[in-house]
Amino acid sequence: MAQFVDWDLAAATAGALGKSGPRVSYAEATEVVSELRRLTDEAAGHVADYTGLRSQVAHPPVRVVDRRDWAAANIAGLREVIGPLVSRLSGDKRPGPLTEAIGSRLTGAQAGTVLAYLSGRVLGQYEVFSGDPGQLLLVAPNIVEVERKLEADPRDFRLWVCLHEVTHRTQFTAVPWVRAYFLGEVQAFVDASQGGEHLLERLRRGVGTLSDAIRDPESRTSVLDLVQTPAQRAVLDRLTALMTLLEGHAEFVMDGVGPQVIPSVERIRAAFNRRREAGNPLEKAVRRLLGIEVKMRQYAEGRKFVHGVVERVGMDGFNKIFGSPLTLPRLEELGDPDAWVARVHGPTGATPTVG
Repeated sequence: MAQFVDWDLAAATAGALGKSGPRVSYAEATEVVSELRRLTDEAAGHVADYTGLRSQVAHPPVRVVDRRDWAAANIAGLREVIGPLVSRLSGDKRPGPLTEAIGSRLTGAQAGTVLAYLSGRVLGQYEVFSGDPGQLLLVAPNIVEVERKLEADPRDFRLWVCLHEVTHRTQFTAVPWVRAYFLGEVQAFVDASQGGEHLLERLRRGVGTLSDAIRDPESRTSVLDLVQTPAQRAVLDRLTALMTLLEGHAEFVMDGVGPQVIPSVERIRAAFNRRREAGNPLEKAVRRLLGIEVKMRQYAEGRKFVHGVVERVGMDGFNKIFGSPLTLPRLEELGDPDAWVARVHGPTGATPTVG
């Protein structure tokens, strides 16, 4: 099978370029890991009580990882997804040995550069690619580093992070079809390409674009520029709607539960928002690269949508959103909760009408 990415080189590059974490003693590190595991369990109870959603499938325990392990976990997940796609698109035809050697190593180095950058920023993640139903990862050095920069109470900040990330785990384990739907849309995006060979080149170019932007804060290119076909834009709309819902729901839950269990939550939220909105030039370049700060808008727009729906039909009414792919919000409904309520609950908010 043609090798699109030299994954071993990607892992080595991520490990070499990833910045070191904050200074902690062995005893402190052990305490952080232990507390994050305990607070994950505590957060799970709060999230279940607040949302009414409970896991329907067994899931592995939280993994508290360092930056290198986070990068390795994501490389394993990407390998599971990208390998079969490349095989299908290439028809298992190998390129010339020079093309394969140079191309895969270049893409591997670029992918490693991107993961090295992200490994120093991500606080937690629900990783869905490498196995069913996925696994919750918490990046301990990043959590400690941010709580110190914000001068936050460690226990309060760690629980606050856990509330957000556990909500993501709950979304995928209380609603098991969400993972299959997400992976299906990724496959649909590939299928909508105008040609396998062209898509492989665009995938390679996209990784390179990310890598170049990390090196060049003045970059103005967006990965979304690589989306060329109308069919792919339709898939991207559905994926954007899903991710905006999931991010907004997590934000809504952490803001709803936080005041009840985290004494300093208002200070943490204010300080974290200032950090999120500011960013250094490099961070701003990456935000632009990902499409006019899409992630930031997902947090804000998604939280506003979820709040609007819950305000109108309550939490049980909101949870109908997880009934099937047909009840997920459409992209245009994210700014109009009334439209989603009318479509799913009916004009009176009582009779579901989907389709």
